[in-house]
Amino acid sequence: MRKLKVATTSLAGCFGCHTSLLDIDERLFTLLELVEFDRSPLTDLKHCSPCDLGLVEGGLCNAENVHVLREFRKQCKVLVAVGACAINGGLPAQRNHLDVRECLTSVYRTVPNDPELPLPLDQVHPINNVVRVDYSLPGCPPSADAMWQLLTDLLAGRTPHLGHGLIRYD
Repeated sequence: MRKLKVATTSLAGCFGCHTSLLDIDERLFTLLELVEFDRSPLTDLKHCSPCDLGLVEGGLCNAENVHVLREFRKQCKVLVAVGACAINGGLPAQRNHLDVRECLTSVYRTVPNDPELPLPLDQVHPINNVVRVDYSLPGCPPSADAMWQLLTDLLAGRTPHLGHGLIRYD
């Protein structure tokens, strides 16, 4: 039986959603029997090859996030927005009511101008503003049990169903 290829990426977020993936604990061994990880915290690959399932955490706060997301989406047959930041901008979107130039000058006394730094966007955006998202896993972060349910449903060819108690917003 062919293993499904799974990849992950993190954009403007805290990496908490990836931690939820790792928090499935010993179930990781069961998961590894069913999937092959491409780009993920388990492999440390920086680029994604074609895969069956892509998990994206974090929103879009700069031009590099947009570029990474577009390239990632091209490689993924199914894309899941994981967590509040990917779904609605989350905590990073709290800056949306502020002027980015004013924020930068108050911190750095000038607007940083270095080709190594990605161009900040005026607002933080959810990923579905830029690419098609097939499924969403809400939470901040989603629990390990919710992550497990999503993955096992998708691996079994079922539409994910997250029953009572698996979704939290705290």
